[in-house]
Formats: sequence, structure tokens, C-alpha cells
Amino acid sequence: MRLPKIGDLDVRWSRELPAEPSSVTIVKDPAGRYFASFVVTTKQNEALPTVEPEVGIDLGLTHFAVLSDGTKVAAPRFLRQAARRLRRLQKSLSRKVKGSNNRKKAVVRVARAHAQVADTRRDWQHKLSTAIIRDNQAVYVEDLCVAGLSRTRLVKSVHDAGWAGFTGMLEYKAARYGRVFARIDRFAPTSQTCSQCGRIDGPKPLSVRWWTCLCGSVHDRDINAAKNVLAAGQADNSNDRGAQVRPASVLAPRREAVTHPDAARSTRSVEETSALTAERMSIVLSHHGRGPWASK
Repeated sequence: MRLPKIGDLDVRWSRELPAEPSSVTIVKDPAGRYFASFVVTTKQNEALPTVEPEVGIDLGLTHFAVLSDGTKVAAPRFLRQAARRLRRLQKSLSRKVKGSNNRKKAVVRVARAHAQVADTRRDWQHKLSTAIIRDNQAVYVEDLCVAGLSRTRLVKSVHDAGWAGFTGMLEYKAARYGRVFARIDRFAPTSQTCSQCGRIDGPKPLSVRWWTCLCGSVHDRDINAAKNVLAAGQADNSNDRGAQVRPASVLAPRREAVTHPDAARSTRSVEETSALTAERMSIVLSHHGRGPWASK
């Protein structure tokens, strides 16, 4: 690759360019790596062939994803596996003198170790999300509050899971290949509701992984939640496959914001209503001892 005022550069191409680029941007990350980002004009991606299956996904920590068809995807825990090496490099960095060249080199070594973990996680999530989008016509997930979970004692496990990045991949790949993607309400009791009869069994601690409903159904907690996610997603999108079918919330007009207490039960004229209002005001003011009619 040849750049103006720089010359020829050795490039490791991740893929072939689909067309002649109109511009290029060079970015350097904290690990000292350079990336070239090209702007090209391409044709719109063709939609994948239509398939019948639809899937609901319950995201977790023990299992990264549990699908409504019973498939369980184990959490790889890339950050946990690299924790010992990261701890050693961080300790080495803390011992270096601030402003020294050795400290700058140690900073780069720590950044490269974190970049390796992030790249490995991203590659694994890309492969999993592509397989799910390819095999299912519609994908439904919970709208998890990742920021709230990051403020709990599970912060390291939540960051290691990378739910937000994974659901983002599912969303843009579904839009690219003509699939349906939707998020269900985060407050839906998917883990407490029986997927067979619909009865809400009540809150259960996370230690309870199996439970029996009064209808006799025995549920795996995660698979049952995934089935409820699928049912909730299909119910929300039954009228139009993922399109906005409900009108957005708007503020009520000023004339509709307040209703007169006597408007629904009488057909008084304007003069009668005004006289009644004046009478009520005089009674209230007289009660508080104000006005020219108040007793002294």
C-alpha cells in the first residue's frame, strides 16, 4: 500500500477490497499496532435464504448463551484464562519509574496482552453470532442492563462475557442478511414463568437451577428462560416482523391534560358552570378568612 508523503508500506491484508477505495485512515491503537480503514462503495448484501427456525437466547455467566432449542454454549472466559499473565505484567509496570523508557515499554506490553484477549473474544463472538444468524430467521434476546451489572461484585465476569458486543453483532448482522432481531423487556420474569402453562412460580435464588411447576413440568432454569424469551419476542412481533407497529408516546395537548370534575356528569351551560365555580371559590376563601366577605 502506498500513502502520500510516506511511500510504500507492508500490509497484512485481512480481506480483499471489493472496490477501489476513495480514502484511507490510519489508526494506531494503545498496543502500538497500525490499522488501515478504507472507504469503498459496495453493493447491498443479498439476504440469506429464508429458514423456518426462530430462537430465543438467554445470556448468562456459567453458560454464555442458552438457546431455546436446548443448546448450551459454554462461556470461554478469556480474561480469566489470561489473568495470571496480566497480573504479572501489571506488577512489572507498577515497579517502573514514571516517565522512563522502561515504563513506556511496560505500558505497551500490558496493552498488547489486553488486546490479545479482546481480539480472541471478538473472533469467537463473530463466529457464534454468524452461525446463529445463518441458522435462524428470527433472533430474540433480553435487553440486559449491562451497566447496572457492572456495578456489582460480578463486574469482572460481566466484562469477560462481553454481552453488549455480542448482541450488537447479532443486531447488525440480522439487518445485513434480512433476518429479524428484537430485544424483549428486561423486567419480564423469564426465569420465573413456566414455559408450558404460563404460570409465574415466584422468585427463586440463582442457586436453584431446576424447578418443578404445579402443572407437573420440570424445567431447566436457563432453557426455560430461553423459551420464554422466544415466546415474548414472537408475541411482540406477531403483527409485523420487527417493524414499529405501535405509535410512539406523545405529550397530551394542553386542553386534554386536565378534565373538569363536572364535565362527564352534566351538560350545564357555560354560565352555570362559571357561577358554580365562583360560588366554590367564595366558599374556600371564606373558610380561610380572606376576602371582603370574611368575618372580622
